[in-house]
Amino acid sequence: MAGVFDVEDESIISTIFKDSFPDNWRDNPDFAQYLAELSSFGVDKLGREPDRLAEDRAQILEQTQNLAFHNYKTFIQTAECSRDIYQDFQIIEKHVGGMLEKLPTLSTQCHQFLTKAQEISSSRRMNSLTLQRHTQLLEILEMPQLMDTCVRNGYYEEALELAAHVKRLEKKHSSIPVILNIVSEVKNSMQLMLNQLIQQLRANIQLPACLRVIGYLRRMDVFSEAELRIKFLQARDTWFQSLLNAIPAEDAYYHITKTIETSRVHLFDIITQYRAIFSDDDPLLTTKEDGPNEGALFHGWVVHKISQFLETLKQDLQRGVGGRLDSVLGQCMYFGLSFSRVGADFRGLLAPVFQKAALASFQQAVDEASNRFDETMQTYSFLTVSAGFSSAAYSMGIQASSLNPPLSLMEHQPLALYCNYILTAFNDLRLCVPLSLACDVATVLQASLCKVVEMILAFHRAEEGALNEKEHENFVKFCQLFAEELVPYFNRCLQALFPPSQLGLTLGVTAVDINKMVSMGGGEHHTLGNKLGV
Repeated sequence: MAGVFDVEDESIISTIFKDSFPDNWRDNPDFAQYLAELSSFGVDKLGREPDRLAEDRAQILEQTQNLAFHNYKTFIQTAECSRDIYQDFQIIEKHVGGMLEKLPTLSTQCHQFLTKAQEISSSRRMNSLTLQRHTQLLEILEMPQLMDTCVRNGYYEEALELAAHVKRLEKKHSSIPVILNIVSEVKNSMQLMLNQLIQQLRANIQLPACLRVIGYLRRMDVFSEAELRIKFLQARDTWFQSLLNAIPAEDAYYHITKTIETSRVHLFDIITQYRAIFSDDDPLLTTKEDGPNEGALFHGWVVHKISQFLETLKQDLQRGVGGRLDSVLGQCMYFGLSFSRVGADFRGLLAPVFQKAALASFQQAVDEASNRFDETMQTYSFLTVSAGFSSAAYSMGIQASSLNPPLSLMEHQPLALYCNYILTAFNDLRLCVPLSLACDVATVLQASLCKVVEMILAFHRAEEGALNEKEHENFVKFCQLFAEELVPYFNRCLQALFPPSQLGLTLGVTAVDINKMVSMGGGEHHTLGNKLGV
C-alpha cells in the first residue's frame, strides 16, 4: 500500500508542482521524504512552512559565513592544496604518458635481460659443474699429452690402453668438438707409435722384442694379417740390406765372404723370427680364395733373398776372387746346408754358378797363356837354346806317368812359359773342378793348343827363309817337344783333373770306352805334330 501511495503521491506532486523543481531532485531521497512530510501538514502548518524555511536558510547562511570566517585559512589551504594536487596530477599524467610510451621498450629490454640472465645462470651452473668435475675433465684433456709421453718413452702397453679408452669416448661423445680434437691428437700419437714400432723392426732386434712389437701392431689393428707379414718382411729386409750395403765392395773375395757370413747369420735369424711369430702350415699347399696366400708371401721373400744372394755371388765371381774359388764354394755350401734346417736348401743352385765361374776363370787363364806365348814368340830366337838340356838326355822321357812337367820344355822359353801358365790355370781349376766341366775344359784347352799351333805355323812361314841349319834344327826340336811332350802332358793333367773312372760313372759308360776316347785324343795330338811337319 505504501508503494501505491508513493506512486499516487508522486503523481499528485507532479501535477501540483509541475515544472517547479528540476528533474534530478526526484532521485534525492531527502527531497522525496520532505515532500512526503509536506503533504502530511495541515493548512496552518503548511502556511508557516515558508517562514520556517526562510529562518532555516538564514540560519544556515549565517553558520556558513561564520564557518568561512573562522576557517578561511583552511579554505585557502584547501584551495592551494587542490591547486597543487591538480598540478601534481598533470605532472603525473605527463609522466604516466611518457612511461606508457616507454613501456614496450622496457618490456623488450626486460625480456632480453631475462634471456641473458637465464644464459648466465645456465653458464654459472655449467661452470659450477665443471669446477666440481675439474679432476675428471683435466684427466680427459691431458690424454693427448699423456699419450705422447707414453709413446715417446716406449710405454706402448699403457699407450694402447689409453687409445682404447679414447676410442670408447669417441663412440659415446662423437658430437663434442673437444672430444674430437682429443681423438685426432691421440691418432697422431698412434701414428708416431706405429712408426716407432716399424723402426724397431728395422734395427738389430731379437726374437722376444720382435714378438712384443708384432703383438703391439696386432693390437693397434691397423694392418690385416697379410699386410702385417709384408710390413715385417719389408722392415727386416731393410735392416738386412743396410748390413749388406755396409760391406766394403773393393775386394771381391772379402765382399762375397762377408756377404755369405752376414746372410747366413741374419737371414736365418729373420726366418726363425718369422716362423715364431706367424704360424703357417705348408706354405705351398695353403691357399686362400678370397685373399693372398699368406704363407706364399714368406716363401716368395725367401726365394727372392736367395736369388739376390746368387746374383751377388755371380757378380763377385765375375770380378775374380784371386784363386780362392774353393774357399767361396765351401762357405756357400755351408750357407746352403744351414738353410736346409728351415727348408730352404739352395745348394743345388750353386753348382751352375761355380761351374760358370770356374770355366770363365780357366778360360781367362788359358787366353792369357796363349797371349803370353804369342808375345814370347815375337822376340824368340832359335839360334841358341838353354844350356844343359839336350834332347838326348831326355830321349827316354822322365816319369811319363808323372804329373811333373817335362824338364825338356825348359830348352825353349815359349813352351816353358806356356806350360807354366796352363799349369797355373789347372791348379786354380783343381781347387774347384766339377766333372760337368770336363768337355768344356778340354774344348778350351784344345782351342788354345790350336791357336798356339797357328802361331807356330805363322812363325815358320814368316821365318822359313831366314833360318839357318842350326836354327832349323832347333825349330824342329821345338815342334817335337810341343807335339810329343807338352800335348801328352796336358792330356795327363786333364785325366788327373777328370779321372776316367769317375767320368765313366757319371756318363754311364765303361772304363774301356773312356780309354778309347783318351787314345783318340792322343791320335789327335800326333795329328797336330804332323801339321808342324815333325
